[in-house]
Amino acid sequence: MGDILFLAHRVPFPPDRGDKIRSHHLLRTLARLSNVHVGTLAESAADRAGEADLSRIAASHFVAPRVKPLALAGAEAVLARKPVSLAAFHCAALERWVRMTIETREIETIVVFSGQMGQYVPERFAGRVVIDLCDVDSAKFAAYADAGQRVWLNRREARLLAREEERLAGRADATILISEAEANLLRARLPARLAERVRVIGNGIDAARFDPAASAPHQALAARKGPQFVFTGQMDYWPNEKAAIWAARELLPALRRRLPSAELHIVGRSPTRSVEALGARAGTSVWGEVPDMRPFIAAADMVLAPLDIARGVQNKVLEAMAMARPILLSPAAAAGIDARDGEEWLVCEREPGAMAAAAACLLADPARAAAMGAAARRFVLDRHGWDALLEPLGTILAADPAQARHAA
Repeated sequence: MGDILFLAHRVPFPPDRGDKIRSHHLLRTLARLSNVHVGTLAESAADRAGEADLSRIAASHFVAPRVKPLALAGAEAVLARKPVSLAAFHCAALERWVRMTIETREIETIVVFSGQMGQYVPERFAGRVVIDLCDVDSAKFAAYADAGQRVWLNRREARLLAREEERLAGRADATILISEAEANLLRARLPARLAERVRVIGNGIDAARFDPAASAPHQALAARKGPQFVFTGQMDYWPNEKAAIWAARELLPALRRRLPSAELHIVGRSPTRSVEALGARAGTSVWGEVPDMRPFIAAADMVLAPLDIARGVQNKVLEAMAMARPILLSPAAAAGIDARDGEEWLVCEREPGAMAAAAACLLADPARAAAMGAAARRFVLDRHGWDALLEPLGTILAADPAQARHAA
């Protein structure tokens, strides 16, 4: 196999958020198959610090700073009639590096992680192109618009991204999605010849790291009297922000009517002002960024995932399952993970009374709650190991691109 050019919209180190966890493991798998040259962008000090790790795994790399203000990206997108998502991640220096790398290295395959990076694949590149879209992002923006969030902007983004997703599916020899639900959504939008190229590679979990035996519960939570409910995530991501606000304002009061000493802990970096303000509410603590999420999960009597907008596979759910915690989640958060309701988790419609009743019923039976957590960990060990999930990648990269395009 010739060299691989890997393009990711964020530095895959450290693997501390959903997209970076996936790109990190994807890169490690690619590096076992061939020499990998990595082009990516950095938007934080942690990203820039990750370049040292990147240099140890990549045959060569280029990290471009992502400093373009969103307002400028929006203006560029309007003028070019492109999605803001593409303008925000466009960098002329990275574009030049990609061209130079293709000209000076024996690049046989370009692997693109996230749709924003498809713009860097040269039209004249004759080798294999594999694009991991992860999710159908256009559907996410459509859902934002349907929820009343910046309706005009999000409908525009949804429309233009859908066009870009179809373009990328036509350019790629294989297009990868994170779940069958996401894959079927994209397939339904494509002509049959392109739908045949859509593949599924799910999200995994590092079960050795997220092992209940390897992390002690957070002392402050463990010392508290009542049941502790924990919600984790990147708190400036709108679906997480919206879910956190709902959990504090709607769900926790319903829980406290049944479990008077119940407390809610919102844990995750970059909380918005609206999320930070929740810390003033009785029974709610907003922790912000923490050095290690595992002690909070380990201390939880129950982990919550009450999202009403979600795409693909929720890493927060896999982490809680790996930590053998009982988890209560909405149908949206459950999508993409084929666990059994009542066995490995509890799925409940996002209605405060119903969720509170389900939580109280389970916590009243500690043996059942412990058995559910144990079953959840067995599930992720059996079904969501990264090595097994990424094994098909070698077959995808071994396919003859000319034959694949001709067959389609």
